Amino acid sequence: MSEDEDEDEDEDEDEDDDHEKLRYSIGDLLSGEDSEEDDDKEVNVQPVPRSTTGKTDSHLSQTRFDQCSLSPMSLKGIKDAGYERMTMVQEATLPVILKGKDVLAKAKTGTGKTVAFLLPAIEVVVKSPPVDHDQKRPPILVLVMCPTRELASQAAVEAKTLLKYHPSIGVQVVIGGTRLALEQKRMQANLCQILVATPGRLKDHVENTAGFATRLMGVKVLILDEADHLLDMGFRKDIERIIGAVPKQRQTLLFSATVPEEVRQICHIALKRDHEFISTVEEGSEETHSQVRQMRLIASLDKQFSLLYLLLKDHIAEDVEYKVLVFCTTAMVTRLVANLLSELNLNVREIHSRKPQSYRTRISDEFRKSNGLILVTSDVSARGVDYPDVTLVVQLGLPSDREQYIHRLGRTGRRGKEGKGILLLAPWEDFFLSSVKDLPIEKASAPSIDPDTMKKVERALSQVEMKNKEAAYQAWLGYYNSNKTLGRDKCHLVELANEFSRSMGLDNPPAIPKMILGKMGLRNVPGLRSK
Repeated sequence: MSEDEDEDEDEDEDEDDDHEKLRYSIGDLLSGEDSEEDDDKEVNVQPVPRSTTGKTDSHLSQTRFDQCSLSPMSLKGIKDAGYERMTMVQEATLPVILKGKDVLAKAKTGTGKTVAFLLPAIEVVVKSPPVDHDQKRPPILVLVMCPTRELASQAAVEAKTLLKYHPSIGVQVVIGGTRLALEQKRMQANLCQILVATPGRLKDHVENTAGFATRLMGVKVLILDEADHLLDMGFRKDIERIIGAVPKQRQTLLFSATVPEEVRQICHIALKRDHEFISTVEEGSEETHSQVRQMRLIASLDKQFSLLYLLLKDHIAEDVEYKVLVFCTTAMVTRLVANLLSELNLNVREIHSRKPQSYRTRISDEFRKSNGLILVTSDVSARGVDYPDVTLVVQLGLPSDREQYIHRLGRTGRRGKEGKGILLLAPWEDFFLSSVKDLPIEKASAPSIDPDTMKKVERALSQVEMKNKEAAYQAWLGYYNSNKTLGRDKCHLVELANEFSRSMGLDNPPAIPKMILGKMGLRNVPGLRSK
């Protein structure tokens, strides 16, 4: 593990942390210490070179980018980025967006939608009068809102790649995890016609950055990416406020994997009445990628760490170019699993909301470019983050809901490639399977665990720091306590939590502060130790 691994929580919590508060309840949040280190380092987001090798062309259309009315410098940038033919989503949406129409686009992740909204937005900037360098507060012309830091960083990377031959157009990204003052300086010192932001941090700038609201009055294109996810995370009021802060005479693009009622309500506020709805998801088509083989394994908690180790070892032996995502229920459980796999000498990295943003960006970038790597992650990597060539997705423990299972699985099988997904549940979690019974999830036979493997895993667990086990126990209890099915019977819940404690090699469950037990509604439940 690197020295960064000891760090816990950003001083500036943002959207991802808010999301984990909603999902994982108080148990995860109140474990771990605060750390300011790394907060004020600039996040240097580098464009990622694209490789087109090894991809099938099933996601591509026959339409080429040079058949579109794009400026010569944009076409040059697209060519350098390795793009020639459009994806189906780009073919369906680009011509309509380039005409200046408002669009609601229903599109799955991994289908090229970021390029579909960035290219026309760049053209709007190209056709606008040049920025006056003496102007104190030059207008922001394009505003892109993303639900998480990772998605925002990724969209900014894509924009910089496409802008290779447009040196007079600047992209800035404002997200939590860096100090507001640092972003304010950067916004002042650099060109910023295109701004990519997460809603919480955008609101911070509207309220606290001098002249920011004035700059937003120049917005010509407003883009809401992963709109369903933005609303899932409770950002509706922030979004409505931002919509009110930008001019009514603008073009609005809304991209969403699903179109539930809440997304429709935002459409009424954000989009013009004559907007176009473009669905690139066939009605009745599989929600999960057909080329992803899905499997489920049911095993008691005391066997799960050994099983996970064996599954990963088997996969590594099969595919020398392996690239694995292991999703865990909470940030602190993610840290525990990453520590354990690292002690077992696997090539592991970890990402969760408790890591400083500069660290997360660095690890995300490394995983994107590498093979032969396992990334253990909380749900900050579940949606929209584009990691090419992921060969296996393991989901350890109960997904928060059906949609989360599908989004996590969607990190593999992207751009027409094949992939594999394994869902590893305890026997008392199998009620979840009824919510995904229409999906082609095969029952897998568990590999047999030999005594040597059990001993090896036990030894590795004994090397994991006690404070990490304590934090994972508390977070685990908080997460399952917030589940409607399992959280009802508190005595049974505590029995299960103590089973989890034993699976970490602890004879006695860790003590939890009385205040936290009170907030969880678990005070005086038999089997819990308080301090």
